[in-house]
Amino acid sequence: MSGNEDDWLALKPQEPSPSQCCGSGCKPCIYDVYEKELAQWERAKAKQDKSLLMEKKEQSNNSELNPDTFTAFNISSVEQLTEDTYQYKFELPGNSSLQLSLGQHIVLRGVVDGLEVQRAYTPISPGNAEGYFEVLMKCYEAGLMSQYIKTWKKGDMVFWRGPFGGFPYRPNKYGELLMLASGTGLAPMLPILHSITDDEEDETFVTLVGCFRTFDKIYLKPLLQDLARYWNIRIFYVLSQRTRGSPRHGTPRNHPPCLWPEPEHPGLIQKNSGHSSVQKDLPGSSACSQLGNGHPWVRGG
Repeated sequence: MSGNEDDWLALKPQEPSPSQCCGSGCKPCIYDVYEKELAQWERAKAKQDKSLLMEKKEQSNNSELNPDTFTAFNISSVEQLTEDTYQYKFELPGNSSLQLSLGQHIVLRGVVDGLEVQRAYTPISPGNAEGYFEVLMKCYEAGLMSQYIKTWKKGDMVFWRGPFGGFPYRPNKYGELLMLASGTGLAPMLPILHSITDDEEDETFVTLVGCFRTFDKIYLKPLLQDLARYWNIRIFYVLSQRTRGSPRHGTPRNHPPCLWPEPEHPGLIQKNSGHSSVQKDLPGSSACSQLGNGHPWVRGG
């Protein structure tokens, strides 16, 4: 093989491994990006013109979010919420904003033992927040991405790309919005709640049911308490384990239908988010599935 051929093979894009796909249906997916770069490489090789590869970008440092390339963002603060869950704040230059639409997520890239891993996360800060964005993350003991996240500290640079997805919400389209969230599945709900409470013209009623193992593991309680003060926001907690010191008010586990009041307003839309274990931890999940009969059902996460 000639030296020239070796040079071109060294420049050929590498096909992503399964661990590099976050599995969230991103458009473009990392495989779409690979196909695009491979076609670009093939055109450049056919013309023997390496300058055609200059358009290729693997990462950027201009702090502008892009769905095709990874951009570096600085961690400005780290707050531990529980023994395994953290709230990370990332800095944006000046008063710039990610300008995310409701329900949009971004993709994180990490490298663990030489293996590249990608996972999707939904920022919990308002989509138009200026100068920063915040992400809620749970670290799993056996998780590859969790191993990478555990090494983070203030001042580290982390690479993201996006945004992707979205939630088709329009103010006052539905009379009531029912949100079912398990653990960190709370994240995509928060921007929607902020959007409703920040819009004086939006009179949509919202019922958020947050499912957690214990009262101490409820994330962002002060924020949720502030949101619950709005006239059109109701927030309920469903706990799968009772511990000493937990509030004693609530509905007994053997009467789960009481946790799911019939909608008071016409036109109910449901949004469900969280780990699949919600079906194990959520008392009376059958009541949950029955509540939305005859109404639109939207799944998100």
